[in-house]
Amino acid sequence: MRIVLGVSGGIAAYKACLLLRLMTEDGHDVTVVPTEAALRFVGAPTWSALSGKPVATDVWTDVHEVRHVRLGQQADLVVVAPATADLLGRAAHGLADDLLTTTLLTARCPVLLAPAMHTEMWEHPATRDNVATLRARGVHVLDPASGRLTGADTGPGRLPEPEEIYAACRRLVAGPAEPGVPVEPGAPLPLAGRRVVVSAGGTREPLDPVRFLGNRSSGKQGYALAAVAAARGADVTLVAANTSLPAPAGVQVVPVGTVLELQAAVTAAAKEADVVVMAAAPADFRPAHYSEAKIKKTFAGDDPDHDTSAPTIELVRNPDVLAGLVAARGNGGSPVIVGFAAETGDADHTVLEHARAKLERKRCDVIVANEVGVDKTFGQDSTSVHILRRGSDAVTDAGPASKEEVAATVWDVIQDVLQPR
Repeated sequence: MRIVLGVSGGIAAYKACLLLRLMTEDGHDVTVVPTEAALRFVGAPTWSALSGKPVATDVWTDVHEVRHVRLGQQADLVVVAPATADLLGRAAHGLADDLLTTTLLTARCPVLLAPAMHTEMWEHPATRDNVATLRARGVHVLDPASGRLTGADTGPGRLPEPEEIYAACRRLVAGPAEPGVPVEPGAPLPLAGRRVVVSAGGTREPLDPVRFLGNRSSGKQGYALAAVAAARGADVTLVAANTSLPAPAGVQVVPVGTVLELQAAVTAAAKEADVVVMAAAPADFRPAHYSEAKIKKTFAGDDPDHDTSAPTIELVRNPDVLAGLVAARGNGGSPVIVGFAAETGDADHTVLEHARAKLERKRCDVIVANEVGVDKTFGQDSTSVHILRRGSDAVTDAGPASKEEVAATVWDVIQDVLQPR
């Protein structure tokens, strides 16, 4: 793939070196186009050495090759990381005063901008307007990460890590268009303007200050679903239960612990959502009583190896979050509700049969069924699923494949269910 990597003048320019290395190690043909300001942070020899190509900032270098037009025309992907507030403003207003901005104007491929700046600059109405303008034109603008900035400042504005930016690049190229098919400027991403809620991870129901009832869910599938939705242009809220995964670029993460916290967060976010995907693994039961102190073993006399009793733990049912969402919505309408059926199968029914029964019982719009167990699905990087739609006998199979690829197939099905605007 032919990639143009633009670099504008911010301290985070050093991270673009790592992004460049990820791209070249995957075999991509990368041309680096820095701004003059970017070269004050990372010099041209570094970019040339890492890319294996000469570096220019203006339209006059190799003018006979008409690089200011051909770079954009021939690229399969244009990425700018970091994209400063100045670069966002110039791109939004169609200015073309150097090689990078002319490349952005001539690009007929997916364009991804990864902003990095101080919090006050990111939150300024001018920057917000510029980002909204670019997104309305089909440009994919990541939300910056939140964390330590230059100096002692902390807040939103930090450049996402190179691995996150590169993952977003790969999703963008594989998502809204078929590989190799150019995306016309102004063509909306398939989920542009849609509000999406995804839940991920496994809930934990506390028994005492050090123990809980939980499950093996890692949250990887839910995070992949959130990341693919963001790459396709959606405004994504990810309700994450007890995960240790990095936040997908451009996704708002709401951390939760228990089913009751998950229910409250998802219900609140669902009020404005077009789609809710319940990929989390909520516990069906929780302890009826919580011990404020650690539950101790008891012993007979002075014998430490003789445990005389074990506590009896009384359980109560947790609310059914998926059923509650369907009940609050009513029959049909918005949001589209997607459930997951993590099944093991049994002597009487297959995983698919259990999933179809759950689809009818829950009355959601789509069910994604996967077989789970030790060393199956939970915590793994690949999976296989069956996707069922309510009112249809058709089954869409995905996998064995990466959870990111499976997420793309799930969203293909959801997009077919969504009512056009």
